[in-house]
Amino acid sequence: MYLAILEVFLFWGGLLVFLVSLAMYAGRTKDFKSLIEFWKPTMEMTRKEFNVNRAGLFMMIGAVAIRLVVFVTY
Repeated sequence: MYLAILEVFLFWGGLLVFLVSLAMYAGRTKDFKSLIEFWKPTMEMTRKEFNVNRAGLFMMIGAVAIRLVVFVTY
């Protein structure tokens, strides 16, 4: 039960943190085209924006890992 709550928290929290990092970048540079064309390596993030971005991604990856562990064990 606790893993299910943690999974949901990590996924949605990670998504929110990831979107905040993109908002930080867009607010600083006003470069909205790079947000839409995410497959092109045109974003030059600051260290803080990059760290926030990666924290959000790792939170979402952690949620997926918990989902896989729960799926395999039950």
